[in-house]
Amino acid sequence: MRRYFGRKLLIYGLTFFVAVTVNWLIPRFMPGDPVASMVARANVTQPAAAEAMRVYYSNLFGFDQPLITQYLNFWAALFRGDFGISIWLFPSPVSSVIMTAVPYTLALIIPSVLLSWVVGNRFGAYAARRKLLDNTVLPVGYVLTAMPYMWLAVLLAWALGVIAGLFPVAGGYSFSMRPNWSWPFLLDLLHHWTLPFLSLFLVALGGWAIGMRNMIIYELESDYSNYLAALGAPARLIRRYAFRNAVLPQITGLALQLGVIVAGALVTEIVFAYPGLGSLILNAIKNKDFFLLQGTFLFIVLGVLIANFIIDIVYVVVDPRTRAGMAGAQA
Repeated sequence: MRRYFGRKLLIYGLTFFVAVTVNWLIPRFMPGDPVASMVARANVTQPAAAEAMRVYYSNLFGFDQPLITQYLNFWAALFRGDFGISIWLFPSPVSSVIMTAVPYTLALIIPSVLLSWVVGNRFGAYAARRKLLDNTVLPVGYVLTAMPYMWLAVLLAWALGVIAGLFPVAGGYSFSMRPNWSWPFLLDLLHHWTLPFLSLFLVALGGWAIGMRNMIIYELESDYSNYLAALGAPARLIRRYAFRNAVLPQITGLALQLGVIVAGALVTEIVFAYPGLGSLILNAIKNKDFFLLQGTFLFIVLGVLIANFIIDIVYVVVDPRTRAGMAGAQA
């Protein structure tokens, strides 16, 4: 087991290095000059003063150094926990800017991922042995899983927000309120959270339901199910074994789909102007904020890798075949 997790950590470490390097390169290949944008926003009319500001900011952010030096300085600062200073919200540190948005993004991703996985697997399992439910779940599941996240978000905003007026279509909370721990603010927060959550939950729900439905049918027609039925085992026991075997590929699928779900959450936040990491990325691109882009990408990469590693651990715990294989390899 130690060798297994050591190999996993090595793979995740290499993935982290490559992903962070690519994330560092992407902003620097973007068109435009962030320092020139800062000087333009300052509305300085005197050329000498504008040039002095340009030299100062270039030196402050390290843009006057060779690219390889900037890259090495980036890694050195990263190991110190320094993500740099935001160009868009100068002089706020990138870490403080990200931490204001992280709770909103986590509040969307974690419930939508977990609830869609649990509910989708349950519905898929029921649909596999109930024809009436199968005739409804399967078509609806295909429609939901084929919908792009942003398209469903726009549709929900139009139907439930604009037409029905049941939910707000923008923001994380009402502009008339200030963040606090009072019940009115928390209810208002939940009110703004509902539509972004539904857009993520419904799309993921369809995929999990279809996948579990197909896996349950395959398991119920397998040799061990027919053998148990021939021995007179109760149908409930056979279905229980079928569900336990069918859920293992779904756990693997959860690890593979995490990146897609996170990307969908970021786009959904932009549609609803939700104050999470997606809105930060959009504003960072608009203002050519290299350091804020690097910080948000870094947080996303770390989150996806940590979540995948946790799923690897869960898979070892729930799948005895994996543990047996690891024991055999050690022997």
